Amino acid sequence: MAPTLDRCGDGAILPGDHDDGHGGFTSSSDAPAPTGYVAWRPMKATHPVWAVLITCVAMFAQVIIGTAPVTLLLDRGDVLYRPLGMIGITLASLGLVYVIRRFLGRQSWRGVGLTRSWRAVPHLLAGVSTGAVAVAVAGSLSVVTGVATWAPWDAVREGLPYLPLSVAFALLSQAFPEELLWRGHLYDTLSARMSTRAVLIVVSVGFGLLHIVSHSAADTVAERLLYLLQAAGLGFACAAARWRTGAVWMAVGVHTGFHIGNMLLPTQAEHYGVHLVILACTLTLTGLLVTARRRAAGSAGDHERSPLSTESTGGGGQGSAPFG
Repeated sequence: MAPTLDRCGDGAILPGDHDDGHGGFTSSSDAPAPTGYVAWRPMKATHPVWAVLITCVAMFAQVIIGTAPVTLLLDRGDVLYRPLGMIGITLASLGLVYVIRRFLGRQSWRGVGLTRSWRAVPHLLAGVSTGAVAVAVAGSLSVVTGVATWAPWDAVREGLPYLPLSVAFALLSQAFPEELLWRGHLYDTLSARMSTRAVLIVVSVGFGLLHIVSHSAADTVAERLLYLLQAAGLGFACAAARWRTGAVWMAVGVHTGFHIGNMLLPTQAEHYGVHLVILACTLTLTGLLVTARRRAAGSAGDHERSPLSTESTGGGGQGSAPFG
């Protein structure tokens, strides 16, 4: 008789070594493991705390793993250094998310929201315009209030020939891999256990806090904290895009548009902290506007309730679905 795998509570009971040659058994799910058998309980990778911690680790791992080949094999001045590095980060992110969902969470890849349909491009472009407009509005408000001034046009014009490469770098080294992790994998994982409102908060605040190690123009402790607030605002706008469309493409677009806006309409802040507050508020308002517009759920007149409503509930994600 072939060995069998039975369940014991939340874990599987694996056959051990038996002198009598017994290779397996069948029992009820709550039966204790007999002598010689070991009860194995998988790591709770889909628990919210574990899921957030794993995502944070993966955020750093994708950069280290993705850039390791070019760092070891090429000089920084090599023309292929940055292009291959950003491609490596994207590939590392895809691989890490696959491994996390396949072997730790036993989740379906479908839940990531990396859909392959004709809507992907419109969602991406809509997100790009949304993110860029948010930055433009924030910059304009900062200039009007005297908080910042526009950067000289000559400085912007000098970078225009390199704009396609800069956009590709922002997309492949930051926007796509980070959104795949936070608004793709983590959003889906948390949705299986938490309300939509809670999911939006966690994937936004967690994303913002992780930027404590980012390089920025912040000099004081207060400015560094406000920089985290601005990053959380970006995370919320991207999370709102994920909720609105049910896919990750618009979130990737919002993140990319944020960088494009900073490339084309850079500002020179006189009061950097205040500028960060304006930018954070603008991004948060952008997310609220995205969630305020109800998304069609299939048939005419069938709409999804806003995640900020008091009746919003969780369980809509696919985090508990088996991998397939």
